[in-house]
Amino acid sequence: RSFARTMLLFFGLLFWGAAAALAFSGAFVILMYKNYKCFLQDSFLPLPGWLAIAAAFILLPTGILAISISAKNSRYRQGVLMYLLLILLCLEMSSALLAQIYSTRMTSELKSTMGHLFNHYNGPYSENPGSRAVDKIQRKLQCCGVQNYTDWLTSSTVSWHLPTGKACAPESCCKEKYSLCRDDLCQLEHLFQEGCLRKLEDQMHFVMLYLFWCCTVLGVLELLAGFSNGILMRHQPFQDFRIL
Repeated sequence: RSFARTMLLFFGLLFWGAAAALAFSGAFVILMYKNYKCFLQDSFLPLPGWLAIAAAFILLPTGILAISISAKNSRYRQGVLMYLLLILLCLEMSSALLAQIYSTRMTSELKSTMGHLFNHYNGPYSENPGSRAVDKIQRKLQCCGVQNYTDWLTSSTVSWHLPTGKACAPESCCKEKYSLCRDDLCQLEHLFQEGCLRKLEDQMHFVMLYLFWCCTVLGVLELLAGFSNGILMRHQPFQDFRIL
């Protein structure tokens, strides 16, 4: 019993710190979708993030309950703790599963959507949301083209090219210290050379993997907390609440 009490105290304190990590991972997923939603076809992508944030808020009272039970037994608190742990397990496993599914589907979706938007780019001063999204991602991720800068050599959008017909990249491909560059593909030292697809994929996979492991590790810790709480419940059973 003393070991179970110590473990509950430890888990209660750990849950508070884990709540911050889980909320951060959920917010990161939502912000990633908000920043790059033009390139993401699936509108349900923020769902695992919202589930993680909901679980983070529930973790706070769960931690308080675990600490209070470690100090003094209360069969009512023990029962509530078990219910909260069950809800948390459902939320976190759902979030982890969705993160894994979206992570595997993301590569093909990003490639097709990004290729379409880059091929229909109309220039840096276009009112087209797709063209503005292309400029935004190239500046934000410091990249140029889908695979690399050479995509602008074969791009089907020639309407915005220089009057001389010379191949050029958008201004958003220019490095900051060369912000006034002429977008000339011959002056490679002035341009970002890495492709945007790989950079965005890496960011999305990292965020989803971080969320997946946060939820998985927390699920294991919650099972151990439930086991510790069960040990204490055996010594003070629910005599008049056996149905629980």
